[in-house]
Amino acid sequence: MPQTITKSCLSEHDQQVLNSVFNPLELTSSLAPGNINPHSSIPLVDNDDENCDVKILENSKILELEGVKFAEAKDFDKAVEKFNEALNLTPNRASIYNNRAQALRLAGRDEEALQDLNVAIEYADVQYKTKCHALCQRGVLYRKQNKLSDAKIDFEEAAKMGSEFAKTQLVEINPFAALCNQMLREAFVKLK
Repeated sequence: MPQTITKSCLSEHDQQVLNSVFNPLELTSSLAPGNINPHSSIPLVDNDDENCDVKILENSKILELEGVKFAEAKDFDKAVEKFNEALNLTPNRASIYNNRAQALRLAGRDEEALQDLNVAIEYADVQYKTKCHALCQRGVLYRKQNKLSDAKIDFEEAAKMGSEFAKTQLVEINPFAALCNQMLREAFVKLK
């Protein structure tokens, strides 16, 4: 009789690998453990410091967090509205573009998400967490569009920044790994 593998007997890395095999286009985690929020599909905001009034920056971050909460509740229109309000206050904060891109991506508005991710990557010079998340998201969208060479470039850069998700995606993009994963899926189907 085959043994059932429970989630509790798998290491965190094993769980990420299995999730990557069975849900290759789902961005569930991006940075190495300790640098992610395990309870959120929306990336955390960076502790960036924009050259503006402290009160304006604080209000922008509050609006951004409200947008994150709406996105987590799957109210993407309201989330985008809050991100737009935050951008009206602080138009150069990369994390807002990254978070709005996540909401747009989840809403199926991929082209708009790509535009935001391009801006987030451009603005996130020293905001490594935001840049890493944006690269992973853009890589996922490129992969979805079958632009594997573009996806590979983004995942390689994010992997250099410590993203475990990007590392697993690089394995998935590898044609030999894809063949092995296909064989693995078929073996699991036959076991059922």
